Amino acid sequence: MKLNLGKNKLNIRKVDGFWNRFKMLKFDLQPLKEGILLENRKFLSTYFFCQKVDIVMTDSDYNILYMYKKLKSEKRIFYKRRVHNTYILPLGSCDFLEIGQKLRIVSDKKKNT
Repeated sequence: MKLNLGKNKLNIRKVDGFWNRFKMLKFDLQPLKEGILLENRKFLSTYFFCQKVDIVMTDSDYNILYMYKKLKSEKRIFYKRRVHNTYILPLGSCDFLEIGQKLRIVSDKKKNT
């Protein structure tokens, strides 16, 4: 899956399961190079994240409801109503986005002709 951000496309990785979400970015010193999608996630905690990230929360139609720029470690985003997907993006990715805008997501699946 890829996310269109202005002229750039950002790879998005879907994270499922308790342990995968738990160890997602905790204690990771490498800068984030791809986005992370958490489906059906209405809240988030950045405890033990070792880097600043941008957070985008959308509804089921991919309309941006909430955006958090340069969110640092040890912050909590409490339960948000109507949120369906939460995206954790590399720092600076929200510069091309606005609240109310629809995210443009491109699938990686190739059609067999």
